[in-house]
Amino acid sequence: MSKRALSLLLSLVMVLVGVSAVFAEKTYPDGTITIYSTGQPHFRELFYRPSIKRFAPNVDVKTVQIETMHAGVQKIAMDHLAGAYKDMPDVIMLDTVGIVNLVDAGLLLDMTEYWEPIAHEFVEGAVADATINGRVWALPDAVRPQLLFYNAEIFEKYDIDPAMMSTFDGYLEAGRLLKERSNGEVYLSYIDTGTYTWRYWGRRGLMPQAHARIWDDDGNVVIGSDHGTKLALGFLEKLYNEGLLYRTTMFSPPMYEAIDEGKIATFYIGAFWDEFMRKNLTKTVGQWRVMNAPVFEEIGTGGAPVSTFFCFVNKGDTAYLDLMVDMWYDFQTNTEERNAWVAEMERVNGPYSNPVALKVLEHPFWQEPSEFYGGQSFRKAEADGLANPSPNLMVTPQDNEADGIISAEIEKWVAGEQTMDQAIANMQRELELRIGRAYVIK
Repeated sequence: MSKRALSLLLSLVMVLVGVSAVFAEKTYPDGTITIYSTGQPHFRELFYRPSIKRFAPNVDVKTVQIETMHAGVQKIAMDHLAGAYKDMPDVIMLDTVGIVNLVDAGLLLDMTEYWEPIAHEFVEGAVADATINGRVWALPDAVRPQLLFYNAEIFEKYDIDPAMMSTFDGYLEAGRLLKERSNGEVYLSYIDTGTYTWRYWGRRGLMPQAHARIWDDDGNVVIGSDHGTKLALGFLEKLYNEGLLYRTTMFSPPMYEAIDEGKIATFYIGAFWDEFMRKNLTKTVGQWRVMNAPVFEEIGTGGAPVSTFFCFVNKGDTAYLDLMVDMWYDFQTNTEERNAWVAEMERVNGPYSNPVALKVLEHPFWQEPSEFYGGQSFRKAEADGLANPSPNLMVTPQDNEADGIISAEIEKWVAGEQTMDQAIANMQRELELRIGRAYVIK
């Protein structure tokens, strides 16, 4: 054999050895990856299952619905405490509060080294709410803005310009005009008699936009004297006291019936509301439009985005970690497969959100018009809603308990048992009594 032929043969052998090494690194044991998530996670399986088969044909994916993120966090903590590591999920989908709690307990894997080389591929601030002490503790799944959904036909019928709702003063005035011109038949929006009023009007909506605070930077309770809190909850009180909010229960048939009957004109709420509108409304298809959240003129910043994250549970077994990262990356950056999955979600009225990968968002698919929104592109409206964001409320490990305390006072206010000023004063007292100083993680 000539020297040249021998050299080529050796080169080929080295290439094959290298390829074998790569495949060896990507070999995974038979098994199933378990993912905890709220909502309707079975729809994600429609993407995750074929995705993971592209990387590991012998591995499956199972999604498990949890009632709340807090419930999922508690179950993980209890299983860990009991040593039931095999009962713990591999991944849990969480918001910032849940991340803080699991990081504090040492139950999430640090993803900083993985994230930093690819950060430039994603929307700015994608992991801001998952970053603690400079370390990234989860990978971004969605960043969804606060929006204003409105029934364009109602506003046209009563000759009210929706553009006036760009500020909260204008939003209030629009509600007054609707009430006056409809003889009290049409309400500006809704109010829930249970926990959802604090969750959606308060924590995720008005409070961040008013730059309100529950705690100061040292963890002291300040909600009772905070100007932003009084601005935010005072505005909600004004809407309610003037009879502009329809009393109902969120996510219930009576609420959807009231919407279809034209009794509720707008929803100031997170972009996730789109999936419930599409799934449950039949008579008002094509009437809805979307715009950025109103702003408090004295503050000037728009709706605060709500982020959810793909969190890798520290259960002592990282055999599938690289595979799970590959599946996450595939979901975020595989334009063709992501677009096809979203098209299927729209067909079956399933949940989906805008991607956080820049190259996917640039595809024309994400500017396509929607029949439900009368030809407006909801996907583009969601992306536009991320402009000029307000910062979210500071998060502490005590926030789940604090939310229960605050919500209880809001519920008593809705029931007419106290004024909003009394509710805020009671929040201060109860938080001091039952929690005291919060543990601030920076």
